[in-house]
Amino acid sequence: MSNKISAKDRMAIKRAEMHELPADERSRNFEEVNLGLSPDQALSEARRCLQCKSRACVAGCPVGVSIPEFIDALASDDLPRAAQVLRGDNALPAVCGRVCPQETQCEALCVRGVKGEAVAIGYLERYVADWAVSHPDQLLRDDVPAATGKSVAVVGCGPAGLTAAGELARQGHSVTIFEALHDTGGVLRYGIPEFRLPKEIIDSEVAVLLGLGVTIECNVIIGKTLTISELSDDFDAVFIANGAGLPTMLNIPGENLKGVYAANEFLTRVNLMEAGRREDCSTPIIKRSEVAVIGGGNTAMDCVRTARRLGAERAMIVYRRGEAEMPARIEEIKHAKEEGVEFIMLTAPLAIVGTEDGWVSGLKCQRMELGPPDDSGRRRPQPIEGSDFELPAGVVINAVGTSANPLLTATAPNLALNKWGNIVINNDGETSIPGVFAGGDIVRGGATVILAMGDGKRAAAAINEYLKRKAE
Repeated sequence: MSNKISAKDRMAIKRAEMHELPADERSRNFEEVNLGLSPDQALSEARRCLQCKSRACVAGCPVGVSIPEFIDALASDDLPRAAQVLRGDNALPAVCGRVCPQETQCEALCVRGVKGEAVAIGYLERYVADWAVSHPDQLLRDDVPAATGKSVAVVGCGPAGLTAAGELARQGHSVTIFEALHDTGGVLRYGIPEFRLPKEIIDSEVAVLLGLGVTIECNVIIGKTLTISELSDDFDAVFIANGAGLPTMLNIPGENLKGVYAANEFLTRVNLMEAGRREDCSTPIIKRSEVAVIGGGNTAMDCVRTARRLGAERAMIVYRRGEAEMPARIEEIKHAKEEGVEFIMLTAPLAIVGTEDGWVSGLKCQRMELGPPDDSGRRRPQPIEGSDFELPAGVVINAVGTSANPLLTATAPNLALNKWGNIVINNDGETSIPGVFAGGDIVRGGATVILAMGDGKRAAAAINEYLKRKAE
């Protein structure tokens, strides 16, 4: 079908709205909230794209997806070609279509957004990726590259590791991913709830990589089972993408009380081990009617919405700035509010209060006001004297951030680190150890899935060039 349509007609098309599960229904289950576009919606939305020459949207994408090309194919109702273009640039399109913050990246630079609503690039990416998963027999097949005889070890099966593995496999290299946990996906599986990213989506994306010849070995902890030095001896190159899984502590009294969780522990227990969701779960979780989550990012939203689904009657976000300064996606804030989450803004925790037998009973807080901007550009919160108060809470979840886990780096003394314990790399993603590259949160600190994927893609290109030079 042709995509010939006048600019005037394109401008008249309204942006598609994503269908969602009703809030009162979804707030008590883990089914996916966003339900995707219908075929008619996807076709109409694709035809909103102006196919402008500037291609500003591509510049806003950390993995450089050929956005106009895949949307043009979709607008022409050529889904096999749309899927081929999308998968050629993005190893995890069904994931990105769900969790990538398109509103601050590709869609933020969309020309249509200057005087109206941007093209729903994320919705379209999800639609095409999901179509590809359900229509494998219609996909266009790329040429299989000749084997190079070179091998690459990838540490970590999260977004950066999976992306790098896919890119390297497409170049004909033999790739083995080593994952510390017992299942694939890394933070995609243990850190993001199924109501945002269903496990079957992760499984389908991993299956594509396995089809390219990527090998994945789970239950292998680099820094304990094997070291970076041992990997360097056995492989021609190494890519470290083990994330940043060490929680940043609040450094307030009461952090050791029973009922206090770090966000990573809380989400891992629920997402990976189904704590609170199955009666026979071997790793239980404490449930309380009042749960306070400290933080304002996407992880905090995931925690508080999970707590709500586990039965919390009062699920609270406690954040020291205002809603406008929250780093969480606008969509996640909207969904949380619809699901009954309470937002307690301009509030800083002073101490976690407990009972005589060591259980959490509340959160001592202080009201804040916003002062001048800090180094991040956000207005700095300042305490209001005499404004202390206590929130009742039976569970408190610390979701203020993560830092680098030293388990791997402690066994690699030649690996240069910065003052935060993150790995230092050059412009090509190479570390201080020749042939060893790194990317994702272990380099950046806590960041987004798509930024980690961008690191993986750039590192894969650099590793490919490194292997070429090594073969000369």
